[in-house]
Order: sequence, then structure tokens, then C-alpha cells
Amino acid sequence: MTDATVQKLEAVLAGCGSVAVAVSGGVDSLALATLAHRVLGGGAAMFHAVSPAVPAEATARTEKLAGAEGWTLDVFDAGEFADAEYRRNPVNRCFFCKTNLYAAIARRTGRQIVSGTNLDDLGEYRPGLEAARAQAVRHPYVEAGIDKRGVRRIAAALGLGALAELPAAPCLSSRIETGIRIEAPMLAVVHAAERLVADVLRPFGAPAAVRLRVRAGGIVVELDEAALGRLDATGEQRVRQLLGELLRRAGLVQPVSFAAYRSGSAFLRAPAAAGAP
Repeated sequence: MTDATVQKLEAVLAGCGSVAVAVSGGVDSLALATLAHRVLGGGAAMFHAVSPAVPAEATARTEKLAGAEGWTLDVFDAGEFADAEYRRNPVNRCFFCKTNLYAAIARRTGRQIVSGTNLDDLGEYRPGLEAARAQAVRHPYVEAGIDKRGVRRIAAALGLGALAELPAAPCLSSRIETGIRIEAPMLAVVHAAERLVADVLRPFGAPAAVRLRVRAGGIVVELDEAALGRLDATGEQRVRQLLGELLRRAGLVQPVSFAAYRSGSAFLRAPAAAGAP
């Protein structure tokens, strides 16, 4: 990361005029919102959507930073849970999520909508980018040639502290295998289960990644390789016991297995979509 790259990012933001930053609560959007506010002042407004798929911690982080930085922040429900296509959880579920998000922001403001998408995101299948194109959303990091590592460096330079190393935390719907209907109560169970597993394993060394995948064949607890390597028989038994109790209370009686964490592993691409961008 060079001063010239940051200056390019600032120039991109300035060239947008007045911006509406879609803030998810992750490091990408939080850093972009912070820089946009510092560069544009009142020319930047932040928009954070809440729903059963958004962890409460993401909203809390956003609101806390907004207060500290003096942002104009609009917290709203984008309405994706009223969208039958989103709830159906097809291979391009994210398209419907982002369509609802950007449409909801556009109804609230005439500012140029910008997102925290970075260069690394372009190397993955991200249907949400199709929704962004359809609604003329701009991606300042991409325009400035900045990847995820660069975003973290910018966040650190902005003085965001621990937020600069915030682990990736996609929406809770990403834990549900493609084709299994998205239900708000299920997402609440997923979130509670991930927190429970992290708490149980913390004495053995805090895991860097915990994902509870809801699959057609059962529940899979995914852990980063280091945490999975530290998981001995005692720890596994404790997780199975407490997790099993939580799942049974929620009416989920399914086998539980453990696996190494893989980003997007609940996302199953249909054969017909294999050549999709």
C-alpha cells in the first residue's frame, strides 16, 4: 500500500460527488465509510441494513464507529426476507439480497451508492455484483486497485485498531446449504451455535474461524485448521454435548460432524450454473 494508492482512492471518492456507503459492518465497508466521511464530510452518508441474516455484532460495530466518527447513519430493514426468491436460497441468492439492499438505499437517497467490494472479491462467483451493476453501484476499492490486504492496511492507517484485523463475517444465510429455505429462526440458531462453539474452544486457543453449516445431510462445524488440530477428544465431546442440547431445543436432531473451514462451502453451484461469471 502506497500513499499514491490511498490518494487514488480518495480521488475516486471525491469524484463520486456525494456518496451513500453500504455498510455491512465488516472491515471493508467500515474502512471505506471512515475514509469517505473524512474526505467528503457531509458529502458521505452511511446506510446499514438489519435483518435476521445480519449478526447483532455487525450492527453494534457500525453504530459504535458511527458515533465515534460522527457519521450520518441510516439503519433500516432492506426487506429481503419478504422476497420469495431470496428465501428460496437458489444458487444466486446473493443477487436477490443485494437487489433489495441497493433498491432500499436508492429509495432513501439520491447519492451515488458505493460498496466495500475489493479486487479479491472479483475472483469469486458473487451474484451480488450483478445486482450492483444493474443499479450503477460503484466500488471505490476496485477502481483504485485495492485488494483485501490493502483494505486492512488502510483500516490500520485510519486508526481503526482491532477492526483492521476483523475476520471475514459474511451474512448468516451463507451458512445454509443452497436449496434449503432461509428461515429466520434457523439463522438465530446458527448464530447462537457458532458463539457457543467459539466459547467452548476458547480455553484451548481461540479459533480464528467457526462456521456452522446446515446441510441436507446434517450439521457440519467448520474450524480453521489450527483450531481443528487442537480439537482433542475431550473438546470434541464437550462441543457435541452442548451443541447437541442447543440444536435439540431448536428442534434440530441431525448428525454433527467436524471439518476444516472452507469459505463459501455451503454454496452449491448447480451444474447449469457452472459456467456463470
